[in-house]
Amino acid sequence: MTEGETSSSSVGIVTPRVFRHDADFELQCGRTLPGFELVYETYGELNADASNALLICHALSGNHHAAGYHSPEDRKPGWWESCIGPGKPIDSNRFFIVSLNNLGGCHGSTGPISTNPDTGSPWGPEFPPVTVKDWVASQLLLARHLGIEHFAAIVGGSLGGMQALQWAIDHPERTGSAILIASAARLSAQNIAFNEIARQAITTDPNYFGGRYREHQQHPNLGLMLARMVGHVTYLSDDGMRQKFGRELKSGDPSVAQDVEFQVESYLQYQGRSFSERFDANTYLLMTRALDYFDPASDFDDSLVEAVASTQARFCVISFTTDWRFSTDRSKEIVDALITAKRNVCSAVIESPHGHDSFLLPIPRYFDVLGGFLNRVYADADHAN
Repeated sequence: MTEGETSSSSVGIVTPRVFRHDADFELQCGRTLPGFELVYETYGELNADASNALLICHALSGNHHAAGYHSPEDRKPGWWESCIGPGKPIDSNRFFIVSLNNLGGCHGSTGPISTNPDTGSPWGPEFPPVTVKDWVASQLLLARHLGIEHFAAIVGGSLGGMQALQWAIDHPERTGSAILIASAARLSAQNIAFNEIARQAITTDPNYFGGRYREHQQHPNLGLMLARMVGHVTYLSDDGMRQKFGRELKSGDPSVAQDVEFQVESYLQYQGRSFSERFDANTYLLMTRALDYFDPASDFDDSLVEAVASTQARFCVISFTTDWRFSTDRSKEIVDALITAKRNVCSAVIESPHGHDSFLLPIPRYFDVLGGFLNRVYADADHAN
């Protein structure tokens, strides 16, 4: 990190905080947590009437550290550093930005690696299933703790976009705008299938021990590595992988079929190993199931139009041409439902060779759309005051 990055283009040094909810918290599955903790970060300043608050909802493997650095020596910024900061599309000079690690996560919030107060041991596989509705309910408690009764905007990509949609449905009066990026109103059968393959890779690892691997001082690294490799391939596009790797070799000679390793193989192995070292297997299972279960239309006789009919938010729905994991058709389903329900919505399909991962990248047209929409959000909030 350089001094220039700290002073002008980044939110700079940030310190995670912890919100503790001490009362019982009932989950959608019917079970109750005896309180919980959420780790979160904030960027920017909350204005006097708390009208400039913006919530960042993370995707499957995300966490609270969306922007900035944790120390002057830190070389790894937050996962959305390109998008959040002074003068960036999500402008910390204008908005008070809240980013958290969801309930069930493995980066400080209460989840499978946390201690079960009833046993004194990690929850492990006994941690109850959570849903997107549960996340929204816990995020609302955090917002109230911060003195926020209304979000000017709620922003999320992929699984984060699902949370933004659920916010608009469950709390219409608290959601000014909802920005859904590379997301869907429910997963396709193919998506559920990929998630199941990933879960099978983890649960069949000999070191999984029925989810009680920590009791055995083990971790199913191989299974989690394979799960991440499968997932990572689906986040990329064929064109993007061809441009980045082609059939380039890392080692060996295919003509003699000996000790051959392609660059793409090496890349996926590195990504898988790195992920297995920083993520918890039980959390991965929990998060993918929350993805699978998300279907707000199921509460409205399977009608997405009825699900969004009472929303009050202004919607922005963004998708990417080569994203086959969360295709433009899935975003179009949301847009069509909002139009039929006569809701306020704009949408954009962004040309990109980078597949689902496009939502994390500083693509100029994408940032123009996102930044332009948030400029109007800020202007309207400022005019209202």
